[in-house]
Amino acid sequence: MKNYLMLILMLCFFTNCSKDSFDIEPTNYNYYYPTDEKSITAESISGSNGVFDPKAIAVSKEKLYVCNGNVLEVFDALTLNHLKTVSNYVKGNSTIALTNLTSVSIDNGRIYLGSTDSRLFVMDEATLAGISTVGNGQWWQTFVHVFGVTVREGLVFVKEKNTTIKVFETSQITETSEWNLKPIAQLNTLNGYTEIYAMDVFSGKLVVAGRDAKSYLYYDIANIKANATNSLTTPIEPEKTPFTDRKPIAVTYTEDWAVTAENVGSVSYLRIYPKEEFNGRNYNPLVNVSDIMGQNPFGSIVSTALLGDRIFLSDNANKKIRVLKLNKSVIAEQNN
Repeated sequence: MKNYLMLILMLCFFTNCSKDSFDIEPTNYNYYYPTDEKSITAESISGSNGVFDPKAIAVSKEKLYVCNGNVLEVFDALTLNHLKTVSNYVKGNSTIALTNLTSVSIDNGRIYLGSTDSRLFVMDEATLAGISTVGNGQWWQTFVHVFGVTVREGLVFVKEKNTTIKVFETSQITETSEWNLKPIAQLNTLNGYTEIYAMDVFSGKLVVAGRDAKSYLYYDIANIKANATNSLTTPIEPEKTPFTDRKPIAVTYTEDWAVTAENVGSVSYLRIYPKEEFNGRNYNPLVNVSDIMGQNPFGSIVSTALLGDRIFLSDNANKKIRVLKLNKSVIAEQNN
Protein backbone atom coordinates (compact mmCIF):
# COMPACT_ATOMS: atom_id res chain seq x y z
CA MET A 1 0.00 0.00 0.00
CA LYS A 2 2.84 2.35 0.85
CA ASN A 3 4.42 1.61 -2.53
CA TYR A 4 1.19 2.50 -4.35
CA LEU A 5 0.88 5.71 -2.36
CA MET A 6 4.46 6.67 -3.21
CA LEU A 7 3.82 5.96 -6.91
CA ILE A 8 0.71 8.14 -6.94
CA LEU A 9 2.59 11.00 -5.26
CA MET A 10 5.41 10.76 -7.81
CA LEU A 11 2.97 10.76 -10.73
CA CYS A 12 1.23 13.84 -9.32
CA PHE A 13 4.57 15.57 -8.91
CA PHE A 14 5.71 14.93 -12.48
CA THR A 15 2.28 15.77 -13.90
CA ASN A 16 2.24 19.13 -12.14
CA CYS A 17 5.77 19.92 -13.25
CA SER A 18 4.90 19.11 -16.84
CA LYS A 19 1.77 21.22 -16.72
CA ASP A 20 3.65 24.17 -15.23
CA SER A 21 6.28 24.00 -17.96
CA PHE A 22 3.61 24.36 -20.64
CA ASP A 23 1.95 27.21 -18.79
CA ILE A 24 5.12 29.36 -18.92
CA GLU A 25 4.80 32.06 -21.57
CA PRO A 26 7.53 32.08 -24.24
CA THR A 27 9.92 35.03 -24.46
CA ASN A 28 9.33 37.08 -27.59
CA TYR A 29 12.15 38.84 -29.45
CA ASN A 30 11.64 41.45 -32.17
CA TYR A 31 13.88 40.94 -35.19
CA TYR A 32 14.21 43.73 -37.76
CA TYR A 33 15.58 43.35 -41.26
CA PRO A 34 15.50 45.48 -44.44
CA THR A 35 14.44 44.35 -47.90
CA ASP A 36 14.83 46.10 -51.24
CA GLU A 37 11.78 47.99 -52.40
CA LYS A 38 12.72 50.41 -55.18
CA SER A 39 15.43 52.80 -56.34
CA ILE A 40 15.47 56.40 -57.51
CA THR A 41 17.90 56.98 -60.37
CA ALA A 42 18.45 59.59 -63.07
CA GLU A 43 15.68 57.94 -65.10
CA SER A 44 13.23 58.71 -62.27
CA ILE A 45 13.64 62.46 -62.75
CA SER A 46 11.45 64.31 -65.22
CA GLY A 47 13.55 65.97 -67.91
CA SER A 48 16.77 64.51 -66.52
CA ASN A 49 20.00 64.97 -68.47
CA GLY A 50 21.13 61.53 -67.30
CA VAL A 51 23.24 62.83 -64.44
CA PHE A 52 22.37 62.00 -60.82
CA ASP A 53 24.72 62.98 -58.00
CA PRO A 54 22.72 62.35 -54.80
CA LYS A 55 24.17 63.71 -51.58
CA ALA A 56 22.18 64.83 -48.53
CA ILE A 57 18.51 63.85 -48.29
CA ALA A 58 15.64 64.83 -45.99
CA VAL A 59 11.99 63.83 -45.57
CA SER A 60 9.26 66.28 -44.56
CA LYS A 61 5.49 66.17 -44.94
CA GLU A 62 5.72 63.00 -47.06
CA LYS A 63 8.14 64.61 -49.50
CA LEU A 64 11.72 63.51 -50.15
CA TYR A 65 14.29 66.24 -50.82
CA VAL A 66 17.56 65.30 -52.54
CA CYS A 67 20.65 67.46 -53.05
CA ASN A 68 21.60 66.57 -56.62
CA GLY A 69 24.69 68.47 -57.67
CA ASN A 70 23.48 71.94 -58.61
CA VAL A 71 19.76 71.35 -58.04
CA LEU A 72 17.32 70.24 -55.36
CA GLU A 73 15.06 67.38 -56.44
CA VAL A 74 11.66 66.91 -54.77
CA PHE A 75 9.85 63.55 -54.79
CA ASP A 76 6.66 62.18 -53.30
CA ALA A 77 8.07 60.03 -50.48
CA LEU A 78 5.18 57.56 -50.74
CA THR A 79 4.80 57.06 -54.50
CA LEU A 80 8.40 58.11 -55.33
CA ASN A 81 7.05 60.20 -58.20
CA HIS A 82 9.26 63.13 -59.14
CA LEU A 83 7.54 66.42 -58.30
CA LYS A 84 9.94 69.23 -59.03
CA THR A 85 13.51 70.28 -59.80
CA VAL A 86 14.60 73.48 -58.06
CA SER A 87 17.52 75.11 -59.86
CA ASN A 88 17.47 78.62 -58.44
CA TYR A 89 16.93 80.58 -55.26
CA VAL A 90 14.35 83.19 -56.19
CA LYS A 91 13.32 86.11 -54.01
CA GLY A 92 11.35 88.85 -55.74
CA ASN A 93 13.46 90.06 -58.67
CA SER A 94 16.62 88.42 -57.35
CA THR A 95 17.72 85.01 -58.67
CA ILE A 96 20.76 83.02 -57.53
CA ALA A 97 21.64 79.70 -59.15
CA LEU A 98 21.90 76.77 -56.74
CA THR A 99 25.37 75.23 -57.05
CA ASN A 100 27.34 72.45 -55.37
CA LEU A 101 24.67 71.52 -52.83
CA THR A 102 25.91 69.40 -49.95
CA SER A 103 23.25 69.47 -47.27
CA VAL A 104 19.55 69.97 -46.58
CA SER A 105 17.49 70.38 -43.43
CA ILE A 106 13.80 71.18 -43.05
CA ASP A 107 12.31 72.74 -39.94
CA ASN A 108 9.26 74.78 -39.07
CA GLY A 109 8.20 75.40 -42.66
CA ARG A 110 11.65 76.31 -43.97
CA ILE A 111 14.16 74.53 -46.20
CA TYR A 112 17.85 75.15 -45.42
CA LEU A 113 20.30 74.29 -48.21
CA GLY A 114 24.07 74.27 -47.75
CA SER A 115 26.54 74.76 -50.60
CA THR A 116 30.31 74.40 -50.84
CA ASP A 117 30.14 77.76 -52.55
CA SER A 118 30.00 79.22 -49.03
CA ARG A 119 26.29 79.90 -48.90
CA LEU A 120 23.26 78.82 -46.92
CA PHE A 121 19.98 79.22 -48.81
CA VAL A 122 16.74 79.50 -46.82
CA MET A 123 13.44 78.93 -48.64
CA ASP A 124 9.78 78.54 -47.79
CA GLU A 125 8.85 74.86 -47.67
CA ALA A 126 5.35 75.35 -49.09
CA THR A 127 6.10 77.76 -51.94
CA LEU A 128 9.88 77.28 -52.43
CA ALA A 129 10.18 81.08 -52.50
CA GLY A 130 13.41 82.52 -51.18
CA ILE A 131 13.47 83.91 -47.64
CA SER A 132 17.12 84.81 -47.19
CA THR A 133 20.70 83.74 -47.77
CA VAL A 134 23.55 83.54 -45.27
CA GLY A 135 26.98 84.05 -46.82
CA ASN A 136 27.69 85.73 -50.14
CA GLY A 137 29.56 82.97 -51.95
CA GLN A 138 33.05 84.10 -50.89
CA TRP A 139 34.78 81.54 -48.66
CA TRP A 140 36.69 84.15 -46.63
CA GLN A 141 33.46 85.82 -45.52
CA THR A 142 30.68 84.12 -43.48
CA PHE A 143 31.54 80.48 -44.22
CA VAL A 144 34.58 78.53 -45.33
CA HIS A 145 32.29 76.50 -47.60
CA VAL A 146 29.32 74.57 -46.15
CA PHE A 147 29.51 70.80 -45.70
CA GLY A 148 26.57 70.17 -43.41
CA VAL A 149 23.46 71.82 -41.96
CA THR A 150 20.78 70.82 -39.50
CA VAL A 151 18.11 72.98 -37.88
CA ARG A 152 16.35 72.09 -34.64
CA GLU A 153 15.04 73.77 -31.50
CA GLY A 154 15.45 77.28 -32.88
CA LEU A 155 19.12 76.80 -33.77
CA VAL A 156 20.91 76.45 -37.12
CA PHE A 157 24.07 74.32 -37.07
CA VAL A 158 26.38 74.81 -40.07
CA LYS A 159 29.44 72.59 -40.57
CA GLU A 160 32.25 74.32 -42.47
CA LYS A 161 35.17 72.87 -44.42
CA ASN A 162 37.43 73.27 -41.41
CA THR A 163 36.72 71.80 -37.98
CA THR A 164 34.10 74.41 -37.09
CA ILE A 165 30.34 74.20 -36.68
CA LYS A 166 28.83 77.69 -36.56
CA VAL A 167 25.59 78.11 -34.62
CA PHE A 168 22.92 80.68 -35.46
CA GLU A 169 19.42 81.32 -34.13
CA THR A 170 16.61 80.80 -36.62
CA SER A 171 15.21 84.17 -35.51
CA GLN A 172 18.31 85.85 -36.97
CA ILE A 173 17.26 84.78 -40.47
CA THR A 174 14.36 86.85 -41.78
CA GLU A 175 13.20 88.24 -45.10
CA THR A 176 15.08 91.46 -44.28
CA SER A 177 18.20 90.05 -42.64
CA GLU A 178 21.63 90.60 -44.19
CA TRP A 179 23.84 87.86 -45.62
CA ASN A 180 26.70 88.51 -43.20
CA LEU A 181 25.10 87.24 -39.99
CA LYS A 182 27.33 86.59 -37.02
CA PRO A 183 27.09 83.19 -35.28
CA ILE A 184 26.06 83.09 -31.64
CA ALA A 185 28.38 80.14 -30.90
CA GLN A 186 31.02 77.84 -32.41
CA LEU A 187 31.70 74.14 -31.95
CA ASN A 188 34.89 72.16 -32.56
CA THR A 189 34.56 68.84 -34.43
CA LEU A 190 38.23 68.01 -33.71
CA ASN A 191 38.78 66.43 -37.13
CA GLY A 192 37.30 66.77 -40.59
CA TYR A 193 37.75 69.08 -43.51
CA THR A 194 36.26 68.39 -46.94
CA GLU A 195 33.76 65.69 -45.99
CA ILE A 196 30.01 66.17 -45.91
CA TYR A 197 28.94 65.96 -42.27
CA ALA A 198 25.55 64.69 -41.11
CA MET A 199 24.02 65.99 -37.87
CA ASP A 200 20.76 65.72 -35.96
CA VAL A 201 19.29 66.67 -32.59
CA PHE A 202 17.66 64.48 -29.97
CA SER A 203 16.98 64.86 -26.25
CA GLY A 204 18.78 68.16 -25.91
CA LYS A 205 21.94 67.12 -27.74
CA LEU A 206 23.39 67.85 -31.15
CA VAL A 207 24.85 64.59 -32.46
CA VAL A 208 27.38 64.69 -35.30
CA ALA A 209 28.59 61.74 -37.38
CA GLY A 210 32.28 62.51 -37.05
CA ARG A 211 33.91 60.36 -39.70
CA ASP A 212 37.47 61.62 -39.20
CA ALA A 213 37.11 61.63 -35.42
CA LYS A 214 35.94 57.99 -35.69
CA SER A 215 33.14 58.67 -33.24
CA TYR A 216 29.76 60.26 -32.77
CA LEU A 217 30.19 63.75 -31.34
CA TYR A 218 27.71 64.90 -28.67
CA TYR A 219 27.15 68.57 -27.80
CA ASP A 220 24.76 69.54 -25.03
CA ILE A 221 22.53 72.33 -26.34
CA ALA A 222 22.05 73.88 -22.89
CA ASN A 223 25.83 74.06 -22.57
CA ILE A 224 26.10 75.66 -26.03
CA LYS A 225 23.68 78.40 -24.99
CA ALA A 226 25.33 78.93 -21.61
CA ASN A 227 28.82 79.23 -23.11
CA ALA A 228 27.93 80.81 -26.44
CA THR A 229 29.99 83.98 -26.04
CA ASN A 230 33.13 82.20 -24.85
CA SER A 231 32.80 79.64 -27.66
CA LEU A 232 33.37 82.35 -30.26
CA THR A 233 36.95 82.47 -28.97
CA THR A 234 37.39 78.84 -27.90
CA PRO A 235 34.92 76.56 -29.73
CA ILE A 236 33.12 74.00 -27.57
CA GLU A 237 34.50 70.47 -27.81
CA PRO A 238 32.25 67.39 -27.90
CA GLU A 239 31.78 64.37 -25.69
CA LYS A 240 32.77 61.28 -27.66
CA THR A 241 33.61 57.59 -27.48
CA PRO A 242 36.11 56.79 -30.26
CA PHE A 243 35.79 53.62 -32.32
CA THR A 244 38.78 51.59 -33.45
CA ASP A 245 37.53 50.34 -36.80
CA ARG A 246 34.55 52.35 -37.99
CA LYS A 247 33.77 55.82 -39.25
CA PRO A 248 30.28 57.29 -38.75
CA ILE A 249 29.07 58.88 -41.98
CA ALA A 250 25.40 59.75 -41.40
CA VAL A 251 22.94 59.96 -38.52
CA THR A 252 19.21 60.70 -38.52
CA TYR A 253 16.73 60.41 -35.66
CA THR A 254 13.19 59.16 -36.21
CA GLU A 255 10.36 58.52 -33.75
CA ASP A 256 11.96 55.28 -32.55
CA TRP A 257 15.39 54.98 -34.08
CA ALA A 258 18.78 56.45 -34.76
CA VAL A 259 19.38 55.54 -38.41
CA THR A 260 23.07 55.63 -39.31
CA ALA A 261 25.60 54.84 -42.02
CA GLU A 262 29.05 53.71 -40.93
CA ASN A 263 32.15 52.69 -42.87
CA VAL A 264 34.49 49.89 -41.85
CA GLY A 265 37.38 49.96 -44.29
CA SER A 266 35.81 50.17 -47.73
CA VAL A 267 32.48 48.61 -46.66
CA SER A 268 29.39 50.76 -45.98
CA TYR A 269 26.94 49.59 -43.32
CA LEU A 270 23.37 50.58 -42.55
CA ARG A 271 22.97 50.44 -38.77
CA ILE A 272 19.79 51.18 -36.84
CA TYR A 273 19.84 51.70 -33.08
CA PRO A 274 17.10 52.29 -30.48
CA LYS A 275 17.58 56.02 -30.07
CA GLU A 276 17.58 56.09 -26.26
CA GLU A 277 20.33 53.47 -26.16
CA PHE A 278 22.24 55.26 -28.91
CA ASN A 279 22.19 58.52 -27.00
CA GLY A 280 23.47 56.63 -23.97
CA ARG A 281 26.37 55.48 -26.22
CA ASN A 282 25.27 51.87 -26.22
CA TYR A 283 26.23 51.08 -29.80
CA ASN A 284 24.50 47.73 -30.21
CA PRO A 285 22.48 47.99 -33.45
CA LEU A 286 19.21 46.16 -34.10
CA VAL A 287 19.98 46.30 -37.83
CA ASN A 288 23.54 45.84 -39.06
CA VAL A 289 23.83 45.13 -42.80
CA SER A 290 26.14 45.98 -45.69
CA ASP A 291 23.81 44.53 -48.33
CA ILE A 292 20.32 43.08 -48.65
CA MET A 293 20.24 39.37 -47.87
CA GLY A 294 23.69 38.81 -49.33
CA GLN A 295 23.06 40.72 -52.55
CA ASN A 296 23.38 44.29 -53.86
CA PRO A 297 26.05 45.62 -51.49
CA PHE A 298 25.80 49.28 -50.56
CA GLY A 299 28.07 51.77 -52.26
CA SER A 300 28.93 54.98 -50.43
CA ILE A 301 26.00 55.91 -48.17
CA VAL A 302 26.29 59.63 -47.45
CA SER A 303 22.84 60.35 -45.99
CA THR A 304 19.90 58.49 -44.46
CA ALA A 305 16.21 59.16 -43.84
CA LEU A 306 13.20 57.14 -42.72
CA LEU A 307 9.45 57.52 -43.17
CA GLY A 308 7.30 54.88 -41.50
CA ASP A 309 8.82 51.52 -42.48
CA ARG A 310 10.58 52.99 -45.54
CA ILE A 311 14.33 53.70 -45.35
CA PHE A 312 15.99 56.06 -47.83
CA LEU A 313 19.74 55.74 -48.44
CA SER A 314 21.66 58.22 -50.56
CA ASP A 315 24.14 55.93 -52.30
CA ASN A 316 26.46 58.40 -54.00
CA ALA A 317 28.85 55.75 -55.37
CA ASN A 318 26.05 53.99 -57.26
CA LYS A 319 24.29 57.26 -58.16
CA LYS A 320 20.92 56.28 -56.72
CA ILE A 321 18.62 56.62 -53.76
CA ARG A 322 18.03 53.13 -52.44
CA VAL A 323 14.59 52.65 -50.95
CA LEU A 324 14.29 49.81 -48.45
CA LYS A 325 11.49 48.44 -46.33
CA LEU A 326 12.12 47.82 -42.64
CA ASN A 327 10.46 44.53 -41.71
CA LYS A 328 9.71 43.17 -38.25
CA SER A 329 9.44 39.53 -37.21
CA VAL A 330 8.62 38.24 -33.75
CA ILE A 331 10.60 35.21 -32.68
CA ALA A 332 9.24 33.25 -29.71
CA GLU A 333 11.75 31.36 -27.56
CA GLN A 334 10.11 28.64 -25.47
CA ASN A 335 11.18 28.71 -21.83
CA ASN A 336 11.78 25.32 -20.23
